[in-house]
Amino acid sequence: MIQRLGEAIVLRTWPFLEADLLVSLFTREQGRIKGVARHAMRSRKRFGGALEPMTYVRASYAERPHQQTGQELVRLDAFEILSSPLSRPIDYARTAALQLIAEVIEEALPEQAPDDPIFRLALSVLEELQVGRVWLPVVYFALWINRLMGWMPELGHCVVCGEYLRGRAVYYSPTSDGITCADDRRPGSVSLSAESAALAERIFRSPLSSIISEDFPRTRAADLRRFAFDLLERHLERRLVSARTLARL
Repeated sequence: MIQRLGEAIVLRTWPFLEADLLVSLFTREQGRIKGVARHAMRSRKRFGGALEPMTYVRASYAERPHQQTGQELVRLDAFEILSSPLSRPIDYARTAALQLIAEVIEEALPEQAPDDPIFRLALSVLEELQVGRVWLPVVYFALWINRLMGWMPELGHCVVCGEYLRGRAVYYSPTSDGITCADDRRPGSVSLSAESAALAERIFRSPLSSIISEDFPRTRAADLRRFAFDLLERHLERRLVSARTLARL
């Protein structure tokens, strides 16, 4: 049995056996892991509110195989809250945005594959995600995780003819790779405005903290948000429940 102590973000919890919880954690050192929080549904002494999704914690846990499931589950011993989403006001939009981050990380990352850039991305977005300030962090996260996963196409040139496209509207297909010009757009293509394409390039050059103060209502760069979500769903090969929730707001 190996005892570990490290930073982690809680992604999801499920009831497990009689009073236990199965917890999905995104750890800085080991990537995504699953563990059992014994008696967590009966006693809040060891975990308190630390099992809420997207809580940033210092986790104490021990690695061992769990005999009843045959899976390699860790034994979760205690969590120290470093930052909780419940420490700030919460509304439906912020809840859906938090769920999006958790859902994408859960689906995109394999188990036990450390990814410090994505861990730091998640922390930076969680820091800035507040009531009334949801849409820019959502777009920022969705674009950057596409890039870090290797799914983000190059926005400056047509993938078919090579034409230079900066400063112009571009087109993408939810089922095909690459960005095209208007002449080479594929059946079912969707447009991305020049302003939104330029914003994406700016996001890749800037930390979120340097642009978060800008006015960013839901309607701003809605096509860029859809583009980022379409990319995620295509490569994850599934629809994102949280993205559909945000689209209905």
